[in-house]
Amino acid sequence: MWELIADILSDYYLLIKSIHIISVISWMAGIFYLPRLFVHHTESIKTGSEADKVFQMMERKLLYMIMRPAMFSTWIFGLLLVSIPGIVDWSFVWPWTKALAVIIMTWFHYWLAARRLEIQVGNNSRTGKQYRMMNEVPTVLMFIIVFSVVLKF
Repeated sequence: MWELIADILSDYYLLIKSIHIISVISWMAGIFYLPRLFVHHTESIKTGSEADKVFQMMERKLLYMIMRPAMFSTWIFGLLLVSIPGIVDWSFVWPWTKALAVIIMTWFHYWLAARRLEIQVGNNSRTGKQYRMMNEVPTVLMFIIVFSVVLKF
């Protein structure tokens, strides 16, 4: 049975890889943009104003309509990729560093979701500067992931 599944996955390797890359790009676009929205929301927008409602709508739609589906798709197609025999040699360090960075990126995604809820209820305790600093987290993780996969160290 496993051989049949492995053969099917191997036959669709390039399609799976393509969808995985598209999913990653979509997820990363959102994960870079949402903290920037938080910066402007916290620094420039008065709670309860019309602009506050617009920002909340933008943040909610970005998180739930783009980022969350892209994150799930990234995970699904990434797991399909590593299930294809011969694609990943787990005796190397690189798949483990990539996996850890993706897990941290997922944590960061949920951290952003929690911050969105704080802003929504008017309980934000973070400054624009703090959101700017946190916006560097996905950049560092992206470097780790890309160098791990490309250089295979």
